[in-house]
Amino acid sequence: MPRATSNPVRPPKPRGWSIVAAGFLLLALTLVVLYTSSAAFFSPLALVVVAAIGLAALLLQLRLRNDLGAPVRAPLWLNVLGLVFALAAVFSDVVHLDPSRLLIAALGAILCFAASGIVVLHALRKKRI
Repeated sequence: MPRATSNPVRPPKPRGWSIVAAGFLLLALTLVVLYTSSAAFFSPLALVVVAAIGLAALLLQLRLRNDLGAPVRAPLWLNVLGLVFALAAVFSDVVHLDPSRLLIAALGAILCFAASGIVVLHALRKKRI
């Protein structure tokens, strides 16, 4: 007589919304790449846009995941600071201010978005262990 296993096999969780969200983010990145000239990819603003889309992808994944016990939150002040830096970079580019200010603002935005993503990923890994 076969023994019943103590841990029954669970059916896989449906991942419908996360796949749809990932598809929309890939569509956003595709539109950025398709409608941007190759020379524009040397612009710091293009890096800011790609970093912002990456952070949006991470935050959307957090929003759609149901298997997290306590909610993992991105540091709001860091995201707001990144947004302020990104807007300063866009403003500096539109008004044609000093190019070094554009680079500093773009680098500040990218660093804030990256640090926010690192904090969230670290919190996710800590919960998994």
